[in-house]
Amino acid sequence: MGSGDDYKFMEIRDAIVAINMKVNLIGVIIEFGFPRRTKGTDCYCAVKIVDQSHQTPGITANIFAESLEKLPHVASAGDIIQLSHVLMKIHQGEIYAVFNKKFSSFALYEGKDGSGFLPYDVSPKFRPRDLDKMFILSLRDWLVGFELDEAQNFVGSTSFSFVRDIKESEHVNLICKIVYMCEDANNGTLAFVWDGTDAHPISIDTKLTDEISNAQQLGPLVLPRDVLCTLPPVGSILRLIFDKGIEKQSLSMLNTGKWMKFMNVLCEMQVGSFQIVVTTFSKLRYTSNEDNTIQLRQRSYEERLASILGRIPFWSFPSPLTTTEVDHNNEPFTTLMDVLTHSKVTAKFKCVVRVIAIYPFQAKDFRSPEGTYRVRLSLEDPTARVHAFLYAEDGDKFFGEDPSIDVLTRKRNKLLGVSASEKNEASTRNPPWVQCCLKSYYLDKQDAWGSRQYRIFGTRLVASD
Repeated sequence: MGSGDDYKFMEIRDAIVAINMKVNLIGVIIEFGFPRRTKGTDCYCAVKIVDQSHQTPGITANIFAESLEKLPHVASAGDIIQLSHVLMKIHQGEIYAVFNKKFSSFALYEGKDGSGFLPYDVSPKFRPRDLDKMFILSLRDWLVGFELDEAQNFVGSTSFSFVRDIKESEHVNLICKIVYMCEDANNGTLAFVWDGTDAHPISIDTKLTDEISNAQQLGPLVLPRDVLCTLPPVGSILRLIFDKGIEKQSLSMLNTGKWMKFMNVLCEMQVGSFQIVVTTFSKLRYTSNEDNTIQLRQRSYEERLASILGRIPFWSFPSPLTTTEVDHNNEPFTTLMDVLTHSKVTAKFKCVVRVIAIYPFQAKDFRSPEGTYRVRLSLEDPTARVHAFLYAEDGDKFFGEDPSIDVLTRKRNKLLGVSASEKNEASTRNPPWVQCCLKSYYLDKQDAWGSRQYRIFGTRLVASD
């Protein structure tokens, strides 16, 4: 494949039988882990590569260096890596290449969309040669028609979950689209990911006396309206954060609008919602927008948008039909993301939500001394959370004609999913999904968008005395 023993690239199919030999390889990165420190003094990362000769299952190169800065900083799965003087080894039946910091070298090049032949990252010992261009161009041409065979390349690790399937404290594989990125004072770089499905609603474990605090929380997706307008209106959008053990330069591989395959990421809870944590043991896998699994997710989302009931939360059936009644049955359903991003400040909507908190919490405080309802409900659906007010005659309609405090308390408990007595120290609850009509309005004409509020109207909680 080349000229001169020191520069001859070995195809992967030949390298896997060259055990205990030093070889030179060039291949496409189909999976890579994030740089991390070893238990000793070195730093380490791993890349899995394939070439035209060996697409199943590829081989892993374990790369060691004195510092994180000297490890390869892979920009994207699908890029090309050139490895010189790596030692082929076998352990427990697995064949891999070992990069020795004393005599090995690497160079990274853009993948199939690259046009130049200058590496974007190299090790100190790397020396370019004219023949590099020929091999890089050959791999780029091959990549145009390449589609990763998950079943054959990754035996035992091919299962990808949907967001709708994830559970707290699980490590999962996800295929998600990066829909937004920003800087956060507490967490550094944040990414927001989405796959078009609804995250499972969380059972709320809380002391009932904490309801005032819960009522203040609007969850992790508190973003400016102009940003919200760029996000999908259906499907849960989750925060994706990076564990502190991952160096900041590793984040450069994430790009807004790009679908990515995340391997072995952790599902955690944050402000009552799921968030995804990329740890030092997570990996990124090669994918393309033509990937069948991505096409499936995109097609399912588009079909959902076109459906009359597509905006109803996946988990809500059949309770919205029985828990409340609304005046506007013929109106289409909208999500809370639709509500937040509507083009007009004042508008009316019909949604399916659940009530995660009420303020004030005590039913005896729902009305003013004059008897006027003044209650704030914290509403959530898979796309967002909002505060909405029940005021005056809308409260009368919602709770019924002049109910006693005991009746109001029972209705409040039904709405919050409380089955135990409110005097209990703790309660696990799963609020029911309910239909409601919302209308938006503003408090300050000079700052209509900034002062926009929401109010529940035309909705009645079905009695269950």
